[in-house]
Amino acid sequence: MLKFRPMKLASPPRLSWTRALANAITDPQELIALLRLDPHIAAETQQALKLFPLKVTRSFVARMEPGDPTDPLLRQVLPINAELESHSDFQTDPLNEKHANKLPGLLHKYHGRVLLLVTGACGINCRFCFRRNFAYSENNPGQIGWEEVFAYLAADPTIEEVIFSGGDPLLAPDNHLQFLHDHISQIKHIRRLRIHSRMPIVLPERIDQNLLKWLASSRLDVILVTHCNHANEIDQHVAHAMHALKAINVTLLNQTVLLHGVNDTATDLINLSKALFKIGILPYYLHMLDKVAGCAHFAVNEADAKQLACQLAKRLPGYLVPKLVKEVAGYPAKVPIVIEPI
Repeated sequence: MLKFRPMKLASPPRLSWTRALANAITDPQELIALLRLDPHIAAETQQALKLFPLKVTRSFVARMEPGDPTDPLLRQVLPINAELESHSDFQTDPLNEKHANKLPGLLHKYHGRVLLLVTGACGINCRFCFRRNFAYSENNPGQIGWEEVFAYLAADPTIEEVIFSGGDPLLAPDNHLQFLHDHISQIKHIRRLRIHSRMPIVLPERIDQNLLKWLASSRLDVILVTHCNHANEIDQHVAHAMHALKAINVTLLNQTVLLHGVNDTATDLINLSKALFKIGILPYYLHMLDKVAGCAHFAVNEADAKQLACQLAKRLPGYLVPKLVKEVAGYPAKVPIVIEPI
């Protein structure tokens, strides 16, 4: 029997995912009032809000600790003045993705796989998002553009895997996702579909019967990579969504971003790995923060990250230890960070 941290606020009523998404919180004052925080905090959000808007689902807020301005889930979404600070090594396009942007809607960064930018929208605006400045409006392929993407995929037999990315690809409606899937699955050399999404965590209602139906019918091997950064993000609704995906043989992995003040202790990361495994997800990557402008306050230095990774290796079985990696602009793969015994 799985046990979960009890929700601190009243859980919002269960709605369709589209209605729940439309009911997301976008006003810092409302978020602060719901969490019974000092109302003066709202004044400190206004300038950062102009750089990147607030957006958070009510079900995610229900997992936060009322009265605690340092809550690890709140820190991921609340705009703060530190985002206004300028640091020379934190840039608007830290991964230089414009050079991998071969066609509108397509990034070809790695050998054997491509990313499709299915949508620029997200269910939650993470303050550390490395694409918070990405030009999504210039990357909307439209019907003709998607045909060009399919032709690009068909012409390169080395491409075996397509990654639905964004934004958050599960913000797209099922008919659009199935349209993309059906065309991709007709290309014989493509064998795998990977979906990177925060939605199963922040809005588990998204894993509905329509989505499950077309995923279950795919000839492709389907992998879902969730983005979960703290054990408190997992509740019984997230567990239910993961079990539904496991039931149709979707491979479940998780990618965590290492964030100062959120999950930068061995205890935090160990608890996260254990909580993920309980609901059928294997830890995949522990990712160093991509150095996007406005996010320096989340950074953990590499030496400390190595020490944390070493502690995980000492205290967890190997299958629960995520790979510590970083992304280097222009490099054709994630770069492993080698840890040394301490």
